[in-house]
Amino acid sequence: MSVMRIGHVNLRVLDMAAALEHYEDILGLSRTGEDDDGNVYLKGWDEWDKYCLILSPSDRAGMNYVAYKCESDSDLDEYAEAIKAKGVEVEQLVPGEMFACGRGIRFLLPSGHVMVLFAEKECVGKAVGDVNPAPWPIDRKGVGVHWLDHILLVAPFNPEESLNKIAENVEFLTGTMGFRVTEQVKVGPDASIQAIAFLTVGSTPHDIAFVPGPEAGFHHAAFFVDSWADILKAADIMRMKKVKVDVTPNRHGITRGETIYFFDPSGNRNETFAGLGYLAQPDMPVINWTEDELGTGIFYHSGELNEAFTAVYT
Repeated sequence: MSVMRIGHVNLRVLDMAAALEHYEDILGLSRTGEDDDGNVYLKGWDEWDKYCLILSPSDRAGMNYVAYKCESDSDLDEYAEAIKAKGVEVEQLVPGEMFACGRGIRFLLPSGHVMVLFAEKECVGKAVGDVNPAPWPIDRKGVGVHWLDHILLVAPFNPEESLNKIAENVEFLTGTMGFRVTEQVKVGPDASIQAIAFLTVGSTPHDIAFVPGPEAGFHHAAFFVDSWADILKAADIMRMKKVKVDVTPNRHGITRGETIYFFDPSGNRNETFAGLGYLAQPDMPVINWTEDELGTGIFYHSGELNEAFTAVYT
């Protein structure tokens, strides 16, 4: 039984034409489908499942849900029972209820975010194929992102009121679905309060992460690129295309990732993320960051916190 990886994220957008120009022409995702409700489905060139991103027309930005892919269909029943044992309601999704997917289960994280588990999605293959493939597609657009790498969510947090949905999310995900904490920030006089958490289901530094805020929200979706050179190229493209950049090329202390943050036309934050960082094997000790070094953990080069980075989300 295993949750393998992030499967897709469903984002709300205010202007579909502008969103598609951003995700197709600038990030380089490929459109793979549309449905009768106006949702559009896209994938990275190095992904084999039909989509990693769903864009849904809406009058407000943000995330509808995030979905993770399991190893087998039978896993869904076992996870459903584990989740219900925590007192959380589980909704069954019939095959086809999610576009090009088999059945799934839907539930709420303690923070209020919607999560879905599924095991089957239509396989369409990589853009370079799987027989004598080229290292990258000759016709890739823009940044040419490989795949959806991870998401970061904002969870309600107020220690003075004993409110810590980050710690609750961590306990829920590790206790029911086998997520593992790779890195964390603990705060307070005795460093006992879990204020930031990064979790994985595989061997990458994170598949999901949580930062504190006054209410539940969506912070960013990250798309993988090969190298620091690709991060710099992404920054060049953002400038040429007049994309609103949030954080110029930098390195994270947490995860060791190389990064640039920017916004889609609706205000949803994106990241292009490079570098494996490290192998997050199951027996790797958790990496801890102290409150006084939080700035270095987030932005290693400057070592300074950017207040808007955590205060602005959808």
